[in-house]
Amino acid sequence: MSSMKRGNRTTVSEFLLLGLPIPPEHQALFFILFLSMYLATVLGNLLIILLIRMDSRLHTPMYFFLSHLALTDICYSSVNVPKMLMDMQSIHKSIPYAGCVSQMYFYIWFACVENFLLTLMAYDRYVAICQPLHYATIMRQEKCVSLVSASWIYCSLRSLLHTLLFVQVSFCDDITIPHFFCELPVLLKMSCSDISVNEWVLYIETGIIAFLPFVTIVGSYIRIWATVLKDPSAKKFFKVLSTCGSHLLVVCLFYGTIAEVYFFSSPSISSNKDIAASVMYMIVTPMLNPFIYSLRNRDIKQALKLFVNRMKSCSSNNLI
Repeated sequence: MSSMKRGNRTTVSEFLLLGLPIPPEHQALFFILFLSMYLATVLGNLLIILLIRMDSRLHTPMYFFLSHLALTDICYSSVNVPKMLMDMQSIHKSIPYAGCVSQMYFYIWFACVENFLLTLMAYDRYVAICQPLHYATIMRQEKCVSLVSASWIYCSLRSLLHTLLFVQVSFCDDITIPHFFCELPVLLKMSCSDISVNEWVLYIETGIIAFLPFVTIVGSYIRIWATVLKDPSAKKFFKVLSTCGSHLLVVCLFYGTIAEVYFFSSPSISSNKDIAASVMYMIVTPMLNPFIYSLRNRDIKQALKLFVNRMKSCSSNNLI
């Protein structure tokens, strides 16, 4: 089979996407559901960014990182979800080769940035709780800007590496992607050429990039709870829980679904379980992030009330 595939190499101009494994009679219902979730993701995260920009009390490192996380969630979802929604309404679910490569590049880029932003937020919480007297010195504005900028730049280069390796790969007659977007591991399994370098870079480099930030996050919270337990009190415990609870929940959602797809997935090319996990981290998690932070965060709630009052005041003045 391998030799036959190698003999049938072809120049690929487009791929065909199988899409979501949804029965035709349920397509309309799921289209409305996913469209609503995507709109909630965009509007919810835009609101978080707007509130942080407008309220001077939120001009702190934690909310600076949160605003970039919200921006990343918008970009992350917008890479694949609009195309997925279009395909749910069409019979011929094709994507040009260049479009597939672009989709893959931006998907890897934004997923990597989100990974680093979650790590920076954990580090910020560690400094705030474990080294409160040095917080202003350690988390100064210039350092925060540099850390976020470095994350965006590094992740773009990392994504470029995977993309340049991918365009060297050739394909055979079968150009049907058993997924709803161009995911790199799935595409590599479809190729006819030697992908050993691609797989080595993908799993080793991705494993390190996912492992080191995750270890940093876990280490930060171990130090945080160790600090709390040195002088335990109910007030201090609930304060730390309210400060870190939202971030911990987002971390569990993000890493849990990513691990399901990349480390615990079935050996077959794709499965409904893997696709469901992809929907979870690409659609559900970015939508939940603004709700998680706003519902559990007193500062965000106050900023939202102030924003609503301003809007009411402006509308009243316009009516007068």
